[in-house]
Amino acid sequence: MFTLKKTPGRDFVVLNLTDTHLTDEEWANGHKNRLILERTVDELVRKGSPELITVSGDISFADHPNAERAYEKFASLLESYRIPWAFVWGNHDNQAGAEVAGRHADIMLSHEHCLFEKGDPALGMGNYVIGVEEEGRLVYALYMMDSHDRFDFTDSDGSVRKGWGHLLPPQLDWLRGESERLGGVRSALIMHIPFYTYRDAFEAAWNHDFDPMKVSPAESLDPKYWNEGYRDSRGVKYEGVGSYPVDLGEFDAVNGIGSVEITLVGHEHINDYEISYRGMRLAYSLKTGAGCYWNQALNGGTLLRITDDGGKLENIFVNVDDIVG
Repeated sequence: MFTLKKTPGRDFVVLNLTDTHLTDEEWANGHKNRLILERTVDELVRKGSPELITVSGDISFADHPNAERAYEKFASLLESYRIPWAFVWGNHDNQAGAEVAGRHADIMLSHEHCLFEKGDPALGMGNYVIGVEEEGRLVYALYMMDSHDRFDFTDSDGSVRKGWGHLLPPQLDWLRGESERLGGVRSALIMHIPFYTYRDAFEAAWNHDFDPMKVSPAESLDPKYWNEGYRDSRGVKYEGVGSYPVDLGEFDAVNGIGSVEITLVGHEHINDYEISYRGMRLAYSLKTGAGCYWNQALNGGTLLRITDDGGKLENIFVNVDDIVG
């Protein structure tokens, strides 16, 4: 387990980036998507003053030409800030298989400030813990977990298709064991693909008198858009939830552990909602940069402030209108 130090009386700040999706071609000097990403990360680091940078997956496309160079360039960008940084793989980072993902992980690990453990290969790649200590006492834990790429799903007619990835039962056992080992300290789970329960949470929380496609991030702070009991929610849902097609009980298992207060994911590029559901904060991180598809108004990153009272989330939006033109 990696451990980082929290200064007494001050929040420990984690900056989460997600779904950067830059190919080697886009990393070329002067490419608009590279300029957008570099501007975005620069502003996030300047405004957030993080002590740790995390990335919740889809850094690039593992099966694209010269993918290793794209991972190296992204790692070099984060390394330039001389701040500890850590990541989990997304489905696109996993899409070329475990051997390729392992080689790309080695590229990342060659950098001094990278925190990453491959972990037990039976669980995927990159299930590990980052602890935050204050005066020698563990006060918070970040569980970094691999939600894989895709798994087979059998439809009601018996046909088999691919569904988005999910946490495996042995991973949930690992998480439960780590929580027990750490004394049930408050924690956040960072992974790429959301639980199926993200669908249920939005359905329960959203006031369906309003069309969610017509509400801006700023407008979503108005309690009128949220049902009673969910008035502390915020954010928008401009696309579906890309989870495994059925509920496999991941959320129930994680929530039942009792120590995980926040789950932070990526995967969807134009959702950024945050909802307290059955005692856990379910949140999307803001997408970082223009790689793949994006909504320019939802560009940025998400801060996790570890306070004396637990974790608090905050989005930082970054305006890149002058680059986009």
